[in-house]
Amino acid sequence: MTPKEVLDLAKKHDVKFVDLKFIDFPGVWQHTTIPANRLNEGLFEDGLAFDGSSIRGWQPINASDMVMIPDPQTARIDPFYSTPTLSLVCSIHDPITKQPYSRDPRHIAKKAEAYLRQSGIADTSFMGPEAEFFLFDDVRFDQSQPNAGYYYLDSNEGAWNSGREEFPNLGYKTRHKEGYFPVPPTDTLAEVRQAIMTTLMETGIEVEVGHHEVATGGQCEIGMKFDRLLPCADQLMWFKYVVKNVARKHGKAATFMPKPMFGDNGSGMHTHQSLWKEGKPLFAGDGYGGLSDTALHYIGGIIKHAKSIAALTNPTTNSYRRLVPGFEAPVNLAYSSRNRSASVRIPITGPNPKTRRIEVRFPDPSCNPYLAFSAMLMAGLDGVQNKINPGDPMDKDIYALSPEELKDVPQMPGSLEEALDSLERDHEFLLRGDVFTKDALHEWLEFKRNKELNPIRMRPTPYEFYLYFDI
Repeated sequence: MTPKEVLDLAKKHDVKFVDLKFIDFPGVWQHTTIPANRLNEGLFEDGLAFDGSSIRGWQPINASDMVMIPDPQTARIDPFYSTPTLSLVCSIHDPITKQPYSRDPRHIAKKAEAYLRQSGIADTSFMGPEAEFFLFDDVRFDQSQPNAGYYYLDSNEGAWNSGREEFPNLGYKTRHKEGYFPVPPTDTLAEVRQAIMTTLMETGIEVEVGHHEVATGGQCEIGMKFDRLLPCADQLMWFKYVVKNVARKHGKAATFMPKPMFGDNGSGMHTHQSLWKEGKPLFAGDGYGGLSDTALHYIGGIIKHAKSIAALTNPTTNSYRRLVPGFEAPVNLAYSSRNRSASVRIPITGPNPKTRRIEVRFPDPSCNPYLAFSAMLMAGLDGVQNKINPGDPMDKDIYALSPEELKDVPQMPGSLEEALDSLERDHEFLLRGDVFTKDALHEWLEFKRNKELNPIRMRPTPYEFYLYFDI
């Protein structure tokens, strides 16, 4: 869509306001709204000024002025405003030089796509994320005082509520680890998912499937069609926006936290990936799982750099509550055809070479998709460029292997701290083509350590009282 076509779209829908959205460094959408009379073709050149010092991980106050410039290809009618409103996703630029901002995640994704083309290996990277989420009926948490802290989650379908007086309690609670996938009335969220899917489709997102996921307490998954890296990241942010707002309309709270609930499966973001060149798929071949050497080397790069890219694909302390054995979490760095206990899986897709792809299973939906997709692409390309051997496939149930069998299988980091340390040691492959800059990586490490890791390290948890109060 061109700027002129955006103006035509706004006129067609009698748009009164324009909502300008952009992503902050950690990965949350921000927005500002302007009257429709300010929408003109010049806006797509000059953008809109704002205070970059108030955005997490960005500018100091003495250099706070920045400009957001909307991308016409992201234009959609926002379904959540009663007044007709056009939504546009923006990239961030310096107001003086007009150069793209090095810490703008969207700019990093653009550079990743450009580097792919410059490499000559391929011209297109397709990503297909499966972002799981929970829908809760009551959410409370607080850590505002030095002497108190708690969280409380509730779900009408939660297994823990089977004995609750509900006047009447009609049973049909989803048992732990058995949510995949009974029909209603056990699945109480079918209509909410349909409302989410309908909204996505009405706004131009191609939806493929929606279902309850494994965990009790309202875990769901809705699958969207794959897309190029940059528009896929844009689409994933729109997906989160739609899920959260439709859930709220139904009196529920959606969360993409990887592990909000103890004792049941967490939420992953399995990400399907493939490379194409001149309209032809590069991952199909006659190697293991029907893969080409390019695909196997790509897997080699993912496995080699998994510990460092985890700082971007699994970037929260909560991410590592999920990455533990026993809950279908891919903690072991191995690849396999069909085997969901491996961190990289080759889906069974039939003979069509266009459907051949790999599925990287360790990412989770707390990530900033622009950074996570770019990091995985750069790791995979390093594997292709250096012909990194991924080793032998692992076709056994990895969780059932003995310690002796597992001793040579590398594992994902056990904590955010370990992942950040790995990124600090192993990041040269991310700097190629100036995709990730040293400035951006330094700020990422500093932000995560100072704003998340250290504050959490200093606060006791309820279970620590259970373990240690009487010590």
